[in-house]
Amino acid sequence: MTHEIIKIEGMTKVYDTGEIQVAALNSIDLTIHKGEFISIMGASGSGKSTLMNILGCLDRPTSGHYYLEGVDVMEKSDNELSAVRNKKIGFVFQSFNLISRTSALKNVELPMIYGKIGAEERKERALELLKNVGLADRSHHMPNELSGGQKQRVAIARALANKPQIILADEPTGNLDSQSSVEIMEIFTQLNRKEGNTVIIVTHERDIAEFTDRIITFKDGNIIRDEYTREVGQC
Repeated sequence: MTHEIIKIEGMTKVYDTGEIQVAALNSIDLTIHKGEFISIMGASGSGKSTLMNILGCLDRPTSGHYYLEGVDVMEKSDNELSAVRNKKIGFVFQSFNLISRTSALKNVELPMIYGKIGAEERKERALELLKNVGLADRSHHMPNELSGGQKQRVAIARALANKPQIILADEPTGNLDSQSSVEIMEIFTQLNRKEGNTVIIVTHERDIAEFTDRIITFKDGNIIRDEYTREVGQC
């Protein structure tokens, strides 16, 4: 049995709109092991993005427990959660979330500034990360000078800046053409296979999910299916 990196027990998330309460997650249980490559699927409103926000320590559940490497995240303060996000988790978003007025290099350096890493080491590591995603020759380009696929590569390099164990990607191919989508998923596959990152991808596209080793499907706040697509990643 490989090491449990994420364990969720009885997690519920209820949004109170004032007039009505909406349950986005209904007492779910889920275990993810270190080094797994997982996709979370479901229609809009199924609970998958709510789960992603909680896994990324961007939101808190209404009830239940979330253990990250054996530590109950529910007991941490907002400042402690911010430190967890910066060190343990790398985020990749559908809309890239790059800072438009700064270069690819500076975008990748940003999390390291928060991580208090010195300027020389920041630049060296950022250049190496851009090289690893095939953008060594684009480091000084601004986001508006890059294609969608290139922007997402910068976003992946930025997500890796502080050497997180977990990569959370929310619809990372949603704004990309099919060729760029395949290339981005191949980068995630390499990160999982070669670097050992635990990679969790939210998607509504089955062909994207099939790049991963395990597909967890949500409907109405419940896990309705949890299937392995291949032997890799099973414990």
